[in-house]
Amino acid sequence: MPAMKPFPARGRSAELDLPARIRKHFNDSAELKVRAVDALTAPIARAVDLMVTALLADRKILSCGNGGSAADAQHFSAELLNRFERERPALAAMALTTDTSTLTSIANDYDYDQVFSKQVSALGNAGDVLLAISTSGNSRNVIRAMNAARERDMRIVALTGRGGGEMAKLLGAGDVHVCVPHPQTARIQEVHLLTIHCLCDGIDASLLGAEP
Repeated sequence: MPAMKPFPARGRSAELDLPARIRKHFNDSAELKVRAVDALTAPIARAVDLMVTALLADRKILSCGNGGSAADAQHFSAELLNRFERERPALAAMALTTDTSTLTSIANDYDYDQVFSKQVSALGNAGDVLLAISTSGNSRNVIRAMNAARERDMRIVALTGRGGGEMAKLLGAGDVHVCVPHPQTARIQEVHLLTIHCLCDGIDASLLGAEP
């Protein structure tokens, strides 16, 4: 590993304009959301329909991802199992990223690429939905989870960016691809979070009726 460059003597560049950097992050994030809305509205709506169909048939939604995408997977399942913004019965959702004993045993005994796929093979059933999240679309363990979901006759909702990578090639006619049109991980994740909130709101509205 190359040696890290020493910090400036004062610990921070004298030319750093933090307020300007912060404003740029806000502006870039807002601009991307405005640009992406036309491209993402239809696939997000299809994803809502797919998930609602599964839930009404007493099926469940499994979710997975790595790093920030793992947090998104857990965020989504928590909103469904508990509540989003309206009171309703708990909905069947499970994040495959939370059981450290399962994750570490699979990674240790087999390899990290199988940490999600083995869970999908054991827990997934026909008619269930897999929410597969990867900013690059190339996360090997998420790809293997998608293959396992296909073997279990599950449907897939993929949240990606950067064109969708290898995950885009695995999706079938009954699946949904929500691909953020941007190369930067942080910006993609910000739109993924908004997408998750849109999914939760859409599911609630479909099941409970639109609020006035």
